[in-house]
This record gives sequence, C-alpha cells and structure tokens, in this order.
Amino acid sequence: MAAKLMVGNWKMNGSLAANASLLSEVLGGMGGVTCRAAVCVPSVYLAQMQSLLAGSAMALGAQDVSAHEDGAYTGEVSATMLRDLAVRYCIVGHSERRQHHGESDLVVASKAQRALAAGITPIVCVGESLAEREAGQTEVVVKRQLAAVIHANGHCISEIVLAYEPVWAIGTGLTATPAQAQQVHAVLRAQLQAATAHAERVSILYGGSMNAANAADLLAQNDVDGGLIGGAALKAPDFLSMLKTASR
Repeated sequence: MAAKLMVGNWKMNGSLAANASLLSEVLGGMGGVTCRAAVCVPSVYLAQMQSLLAGSAMALGAQDVSAHEDGAYTGEVSATMLRDLAVRYCIVGHSERRQHHGESDLVVASKAQRALAAGITPIVCVGESLAEREAGQTEVVVKRQLAAVIHANGHCISEIVLAYEPVWAIGTGLTATPAQAQQVHAVLRAQLQAATAHAERVSILYGGSMNAANAADLLAQNDVDGGLIGGAALKAPDFLSMLKTASR
C-alpha cells in the first residue's frame, strides 16, 4: 500500500489573505512529512492555490466538479477547467452535496467519470446517516453508493480514492470509533476486491471529524489509508500534527 493520504477539505471557508497565511504556516512546517497530502479548496481560490502550492509536496484539490463536459451549465466547473489549474484531486459525492444539492448515486458516478477522463483523481465519498446506522443499514447504503461508481467506471475504478464519511459524524464533533471505521472500511475493501484485480491501489480515507486527538487511533486500523479532514485542516498546527502522525 502507498503512503497514507491526508486531504484537507476547506469547505466554504477562506479568503485570499487567510489562505496565504494558512498555507505559509503549513508548508513551512512540513519537514519530515512523508505521507501524501492535499488540500481541496473553494473553486474561486484554485488559481491562487495553484500559485502558492507550486513546487511543494502538497497537491491541489477541488471540492466538486460538473457531471457535464461543457455547455450551457451556468455556474458549473468542468473537469477540463480544473485540469487547467493543475488540480490533482476532486471530491465527489460529499454528504453535504448529496444532502443539500440532491446529488444521486448516478450523478456522483458521472462526476467521478468526468474527473477520471480528465486525469484527475476523484475522492468518492460514501456514508450513512444516523437513522440508517440505527436501522442497521450502514453496509447496504455504502455498498449501494460505491456500486454506482463501480458500474459507471468499470476497469478505471482502481484509479479512484474512496472516503468513508459517516454523515452523523460530520461537523457534529462525533466520530466513529476506530473499530466502527475499520468495520466499514473492510466492507468497502472487499467490494473493491470483487470489482478489480487492482483494489490495493485504492486508498480508503476516513472522513468523519478526524482531528489531531483521534487521528493516530483511526490511522492505525488496517484498512484506514488516510483521512479527509474538515475543520482541523483550517488550523495549521492541527493539520501539521495529523500529517506527521500519518507519516509514522
């Protein structure tokens, strides 16, 4: 398995000044960091971040991509546009997009397909709500979400990154226990192994309120290959701490 992958998701946060300050502190403290690292930023800051990250070990990521290649889709950003700005990763199917923008499994699969076609690695998010977990539907839900992406992308599925983000643990301060995370990651790993002979290429990240305090225990699990980090990625000391934990 490749080095662990730690991805900061800034969500709808940032400003030109704040971005420059945060990146300066993070990049200046990355001595000894050997894990793979990326930050996914709001689209309006991609050009700024392309410049700030040039020549660094930190990869640039976007938070969304259009399911369409081009055309009359006002406000949308295509995968080829992202590629023009040296975007390496793109989050697709984040629970907030599924919930607030009504993105279906099919739309998420199409977005992953567009990213892959442009040479961008999609970070495909799957996860269950609290009601679904309490109903014992966790495995059914995440397997259904992943199956749509596998069906649409076939042999290219080994080129994605997968992120398990229990919806009930996003922005709530709640976190899946290491055992709960490992259980779901193992299910997803098995599903990938059934779909491709190259399942070992797929990093499976945990994305539910990972922070500096719990990162070590989560990353110690056999099938947790990194983290998709929200609020903690906006605090340079916390993000650096997690990058160094993932580098051990």
